[in-house]
Amino acid sequence: MRNKICIVGMGPGREDMMTVEAVRALEEADVIIGYTVYIRLLGERFSGREMISTPMRQEEERCRICFAEAEKGKRVALVCSGDAGIYGLASLMYEIGREYPETELQVVPGITAASSGAAVLGAPLNHDFCAVSLSDLLTPWEKIEKRLAAAAEGDFAIVIYNPASHKRKDHLRRACDILLKYMEEGRPCGYVENIGREGTKAVACTLKELREAQVNMFTTVFIGNSGSEIVNGKLITKRGYQIERDTDICGDNGRTEAVGMPVGG
Repeated sequence: MRNKICIVGMGPGREDMMTVEAVRALEEADVIIGYTVYIRLLGERFSGREMISTPMRQEEERCRICFAEAEKGKRVALVCSGDAGIYGLASLMYEIGREYPETELQVVPGITAASSGAAVLGAPLNHDFCAVSLSDLLTPWEKIEKRLAAAAEGDFAIVIYNPASHKRKDHLRRACDILLKYMEEGRPCGYVENIGREGTKAVACTLKELREAQVNMFTTVFIGNSGSEIVNGKLITKRGYQIERDTDICGDNGRTEAVGMPVGG
């Protein structure tokens, strides 16, 4: 039998926000491997499994441990927050996996911060959108600047991952300065901190206010497009429906009925 490693997207970390497939993969694993914080988030639920953790910035070592444990005949699960294929370790595992042709890899999808954070804020990504990470550990800042400018010029809604860290405290401010070259100060925006975890915090604001916001590495930021609005405290990016409001005078007091028709039929 081929060795097998499941690369598991664990969402925010709470079991009720994991997919059934992700929970099953963790239940069936002999050893669960991951970043120290992610292992801690799993709590007692999977405490009967062997746990191996490595600190941040030891991603390659973490991946190689997975292959080493799989070659021992163990069922291995590598956990990543959110979705393993979105700013996770799925691609690195496939790159290293070239050296281990007898090991099978399976990516188990999870709920990424773009989806879970959008649900908290309202519906900020309900039309075309793109994702940009502000971490310049692996991507030059010059390239990040170009991507932000292109997204703004294309009028995409934007979700920003990794907006700040202890060493990158001003990255969100710098990103907002780039976006303000293409967007008005009042552009609807928002951010969510600790999505799906204790102390979840959601804020809807303008781009000008976002520029001054204090965020951390556990925050996901959302920038609306030119049609986005803040409605009852929620950030909404409209899909493009034309809303017709008709009054039915047959009722005792009359009523208003909203009928949505997508643009183009």
